[in-house]
Amino acid sequence: MQEAVPRLLIAGTNSGCGKTTVTCAILQALVNAGVPVAAAKCGPDYIDPMYHREIIGAKSSNLDPFFFDDDTLRFLLAQNGARKDVTVIEGVMGYYDGIGLDSSRAGTFEVAQRTESPVVLVLNAKGAGLSALAVLDGFLHFATENRIRGVILNGCTAMSYPTLARAIEERFGIHACGFLPQLPDCSLESRHLGLITAAEVDDLKEKMQRLAAKARETIDLDALLQIAKSAPPLTFTPPDIPAAGEHVRIGVARDRAFCFYYEDSLELLRRLGAELVPFSPLSDERLPEDLHGLYLGGGYPELYAERLEANAAMRASIRAAVERGLPCVAECGGFMYLTQSIAGHAMAGVLSGSCFDAGKLTRFGYATLTAQRDSMLFAAGEQIPAHEFHRWDAENPGEDFLAEKPSGRSWRCAYAGETLYAGYPHFHFYADIGVAERFVAACRKEKHRHERTDETDGN
Repeated sequence: MQEAVPRLLIAGTNSGCGKTTVTCAILQALVNAGVPVAAAKCGPDYIDPMYHREIIGAKSSNLDPFFFDDDTLRFLLAQNGARKDVTVIEGVMGYYDGIGLDSSRAGTFEVAQRTESPVVLVLNAKGAGLSALAVLDGFLHFATENRIRGVILNGCTAMSYPTLARAIEERFGIHACGFLPQLPDCSLESRHLGLITAAEVDDLKEKMQRLAAKARETIDLDALLQIAKSAPPLTFTPPDIPAAGEHVRIGVARDRAFCFYYEDSLELLRRLGAELVPFSPLSDERLPEDLHGLYLGGGYPELYAERLEANAAMRASIRAAVERGLPCVAECGGFMYLTQSIAGHAMAGVLSGSCFDAGKLTRFGYATLTAQRDSMLFAAGEQIPAHEFHRWDAENPGEDFLAEKPSGRSWRCAYAGETLYAGYPHFHFYADIGVAERFVAACRKEKHRHERTDETDGN
């Protein structure tokens, strides 16, 4: 099928060039102008889509070329961009960066190529004059079909911009789409996994409005919309998603400690018949009633270990549920919560061993998981693309999968049982819809077991 999806990809020359700030400024300015807008993020990142979601009031989609084939990549882009005037896609790292130091695989450039999306390059021009054009020249000539249609100069001054803009358009024939000056009061703070989450920024809305106000003055939004409209229709075969089956209730841990979820993955569970019931391991005393499954996503449990330990009632509730066979998916932070402890603070204690700060990123990056045994989600030998990004490690990270990086490095990881997946690797349900189906099917089995137990008890 074919769908017209106006879109543009905001790429950067490198990490730290300001593409997230520029993307947020553009999104907020478009929303303020009443333009129907969708957002997406290249790669496996969870945090930037949270900022997008806060701005546009709807989910932001992850477009990951390591996770998805072309049809799925384009389907997700079309699905989330339906009935919107523009979809703004934020890149990851530098435009040509990918897996390893000498490849663009699974990076922003590959997303642009596989989705045929026009690109606007964010170039940090702070303290630069003609040298900024030399950098741009390099990006324009590095690849024959680079899809770069415009440039935004970040950190540029109002005095320097007109001269640089004229030179850009005369030399290269692409759009000079404006600039964003330095705005120290709008900076977004970082920690070891990247930006702090949107929920942790108390004055986020005020910062976004200040960014948007400046963007309306200094960025050519009309030029960006024209570039987006130049994108060709997306051609793809939609994935085969089964009709929703019998209703089940899946508890989803959602608070500041557990907030890393792919929104399209959650939406797929809903399409398959799951009601997602949010709860907080930080503040709720026990799990919600009548659950048939449990999803413990990633996040920052190490930052809230004292509070998680203090909530002994919730820890006991989750341990009892998982040990009695409630189907459970626990990724990264969720997995850490199921261990004995984090930095000496007691956790749910379902799995042996404790978690500790390794002091650096550990086993991070893309990997392909191969199941070593039959389990709730996978048959032995089945594979799924995955991603790890953490600096905390576990004494017993599991042995039920073989993880292999594109470089050839491999290790054993994660736990898999008839009712459990728990490990550091994250995966996306659209990478293998069958995995989502099996999770929901396990929840239905649990629902029926509940019903039989109630009948036996005379309830």
